[in-house]
Amino acid sequence: MDREKQKISQPFYKKIYSDILSRKFPEKMNECKSILSKKELSVLDIIQLNQKIFGYNEITSDNQRLRSYDDQSILKILEYQKEYNLNNTQLSIHFKLSRNTIAKWKNNFKI
Repeated sequence: MDREKQKISQPFYKKIYSDILSRKFPEKMNECKSILSKKELSVLDIIQLNQKIFGYNEITSDNQRLRSYDDQSILKILEYQKEYNLNNTQLSIHFKLSRNTIAKWKNNFKI
Protein backbone atom coordinates (compact mmCIF):
# COMPACT_ATOMS: atom_id res chain seq x y z
CA MET A 1 0.00 0.00 0.00
CA ASP A 2 1.30 3.49 -0.82
CA ARG A 3 2.35 5.74 2.04
CA GLU A 4 -0.12 8.42 0.92
CA LYS A 5 -3.07 6.02 0.94
CA GLN A 6 -2.14 4.52 4.28
CA LYS A 7 -3.54 6.83 6.95
CA ILE A 8 -3.43 5.54 10.51
CA SER A 9 -5.32 7.43 13.18
CA GLN A 10 -3.29 8.40 16.20
CA PRO A 11 -4.34 8.40 19.84
CA PHE A 12 -5.25 11.76 21.32
CA TYR A 13 -1.82 12.40 22.85
CA LYS A 14 -2.66 15.84 24.22
CA LYS A 15 -5.36 14.43 26.44
CA ILE A 16 -3.26 11.43 27.49
CA TYR A 17 -0.24 13.51 28.49
CA SER A 18 -2.38 16.24 30.10
CA ASP A 19 -4.02 13.60 32.28
CA ILE A 20 -0.66 12.05 33.20
CA LEU A 21 0.72 15.46 34.13
CA SER A 22 -2.29 16.57 36.14
CA ARG A 23 -2.62 13.30 38.08
CA LYS A 24 0.95 12.13 38.61
CA PHE A 25 3.35 14.98 37.81
CA PRO A 26 1.61 18.35 38.44
CA GLU A 27 4.99 19.96 39.17
CA LYS A 28 6.08 19.34 35.55
CA MET A 29 2.98 20.93 33.99
CA ASN A 30 4.65 24.32 33.33
CA GLU A 31 7.66 22.61 31.76
CA CYS A 32 5.48 20.78 29.24
CA LYS A 33 2.89 23.49 28.62
CA SER A 34 4.61 24.84 25.49
CA ILE A 35 4.54 21.46 23.77
CA LEU A 36 0.96 20.67 24.79
CA SER A 37 -0.24 24.05 23.51
CA LYS A 38 0.61 23.09 19.90
CA LYS A 39 -2.29 22.38 17.55
CA GLU A 40 -0.90 18.97 16.53
CA LEU A 41 1.81 16.94 18.19
CA SER A 42 4.42 15.29 16.01
CA VAL A 43 6.26 12.11 16.90
CA LEU A 44 9.25 14.20 17.95
CA ASP A 45 7.01 16.23 20.29
CA ILE A 46 5.76 13.01 21.87
CA ILE A 47 9.33 11.80 22.41
CA GLN A 48 10.27 15.16 23.93
CA LEU A 49 7.24 15.07 26.26
CA ASN A 50 8.06 11.54 27.31
CA GLN A 51 11.62 12.52 28.17
CA LYS A 52 10.54 15.59 30.15
CA ILE A 53 7.95 13.67 32.15
CA PHE A 54 9.60 10.32 32.75
CA GLY A 55 13.27 11.17 32.22
CA TYR A 56 15.83 9.95 29.69
CA ASN A 57 16.23 6.52 31.25
CA GLU A 58 12.64 5.58 30.36
CA ILE A 59 13.57 4.95 26.74
CA THR A 60 14.77 1.37 26.55
CA SER A 61 15.33 -0.96 23.66
CA ASP A 62 12.04 -2.75 24.41
CA ASN A 63 10.13 0.50 24.24
CA GLN A 64 12.05 1.66 21.16
CA ARG A 65 10.90 -1.28 19.06
CA LEU A 66 7.30 -0.11 19.34
CA ARG A 67 7.85 3.34 17.88
CA SER A 68 6.72 4.32 14.44
CA TYR A 69 7.50 7.53 12.63
CA ASP A 70 5.44 9.38 10.07
CA ASP A 71 7.03 10.84 6.94
CA GLN A 72 7.10 14.36 8.36
CA SER A 73 9.01 13.23 11.46
CA ILE A 74 11.46 11.19 9.40
CA LEU A 75 12.22 14.23 7.26
CA LYS A 76 12.74 16.37 10.39
CA ILE A 77 15.18 13.83 11.75
CA LEU A 78 17.09 13.72 8.46
CA GLU A 79 17.10 17.54 8.30
CA TYR A 80 18.51 17.59 11.83
CA GLN A 81 21.32 15.36 10.60
CA LYS A 82 22.14 17.76 7.77
CA GLU A 83 21.86 20.86 9.96
CA TYR A 84 24.31 19.58 12.57
CA ASN A 85 26.53 17.62 10.13
CA LEU A 86 26.03 14.30 11.92
CA ASN A 87 26.84 10.90 10.51
CA ASN A 88 24.38 8.02 10.83
CA THR A 89 26.00 6.74 14.01
CA GLN A 90 25.82 10.10 15.77
CA LEU A 91 22.21 10.59 14.68
CA SER A 92 21.25 7.10 15.82
CA ILE A 93 22.73 7.76 19.28
CA HIS A 94 20.98 11.13 19.56
CA PHE A 95 17.51 9.83 18.63
CA LYS A 96 18.12 6.29 19.95
CA LEU A 97 17.50 4.70 16.56
CA SER A 98 19.20 1.98 14.60
CA ARG A 99 21.84 3.02 12.06
CA ASN A 100 20.17 0.64 9.63
CA THR A 101 16.85 2.43 10.08
CA ILE A 102 18.46 5.76 9.22
CA ALA A 103 20.16 4.28 6.14
CA LYS A 104 16.85 2.77 5.07
CA TRP A 105 15.08 6.14 5.48
CA LYS A 106 17.76 7.84 3.38
CA ASN A 107 17.26 5.29 0.61
CA ASN A 108 13.46 5.56 0.75
CA PHE A 109 13.49 9.35 0.71
CA LYS A 110 16.43 9.58 -1.75
CA ILE A 111 18.50 11.84 0.49
